[in-house]
Amino acid sequence: MRKIEVIIVDDERSAREELKRALNMYKDFVFIGEAENVDDANNLIKTKIPDLIFLDIQMPEKSGFDLLESLDNVPAVIFTTAYNQYALQAFEVNALDYLMKPIREERFARAIEKIRTAISLKSYLNDSEVTSRKIFIKDGEKRFFIQLDEIYLIESLENYTRLFFQDKKALQRRSLRQWEEMLDESVFFRINRTEIVNIRYIREVNKTIGGRLEVKLKTGELLEVSNRQSVKFKNLNGIK
Repeated sequence: MRKIEVIIVDDERSAREELKRALNMYKDFVFIGEAENVDDANNLIKTKIPDLIFLDIQMPEKSGFDLLESLDNVPAVIFTTAYNQYALQAFEVNALDYLMKPIREERFARAIEKIRTAISLKSYLNDSEVTSRKIFIKDGEKRFFIQLDEIYLIESLENYTRLFFQDKKALQRRSLRQWEEMLDESVFFRINRTEIVNIRYIREVNKTIGGRLEVKLKTGELLEVSNRQSVKFKNLNGIK
């Protein structure tokens, strides 16, 4: 059976110890680290790359949601909290599960089965092809877990960028350059100074007067490619 590596993030030592004791009952789950605040958790997750995090939502200074937003690649998440008010928010962002403190043994067992099923399915489907890295984004009171390959357009708005995915939009405090550094260049292409597109969403590529290209997305947008990027796109895709 595949080992599932786990990190626990909670500002209360007693809560972390409770989860560690509960995990001891499941030999396929391997505890690899813990953190009591968001900054330490961020460093730990990037270093250890766990399969799963048990994450407290409400912590001093920064919340569990703040942690997820800071990660370029989000593992599977089970939220843990003593505050029922966060239940709806947790499920709106597609967490695998949500556990109320103190955690009941039978409820924990159900969460374990859910994560086993999810991770087994992920392995079966071959994550590199069927799914992709997940990120967590927050736009005002709205929060989303999304797969990077669900993003079809990113546009620059001064110090912000706007993501287009599914039938939604979200404003992010992240530059276009930062997105370029984290995205797969074989899937995402910067067509001009202010826009990046997911090439899998391109329906048509047309030449304009002067040799520039314009691309039409499956979602309907018609976008102009700059002169320089038109040359690069032609070379990459064998367009004469």
